[in-house]
Amino acid sequence: MRESTLERRLVREVECIGGRAPKWVSPGNRGVPDRIVILPGGRVAFVEMKAPGKPLAPLQVRWAKILSGLGHRVYRIDSDESIDRFIAEVTGDGVQTPQVSRVRDAEDH
Repeated sequence: MRESTLERRLVREVECIGGRAPKWVSPGNRGVPDRIVILPGGRVAFVEMKAPGKPLAPLQVRWAKILSGLGHRVYRIDSDESIDRFIAEVTGDGVQTPQVSRVRDAEDH
């Protein structure tokens, strides 16, 4: 499945739960996550979209560490299943498992 197809689905799913998932473009800051996910209740998460099985680039890992260090949730999403797990986690319907690829854990994958 293409990354762009997954990204469109993520945006739709986030909107269905009352949130927004705008593209994050930050000139001069290569490696920032693809999407800022703004959720009801003042919650924010960052999502790096990847083609299935594709690893994070070193700059993406660096940004994930920075954002995680500041207390934010950062996720790597590369499949329909990971979108489902992400939505379940942020809505409180699921418990995080190792398959929910928070980027801070992605270095182990």
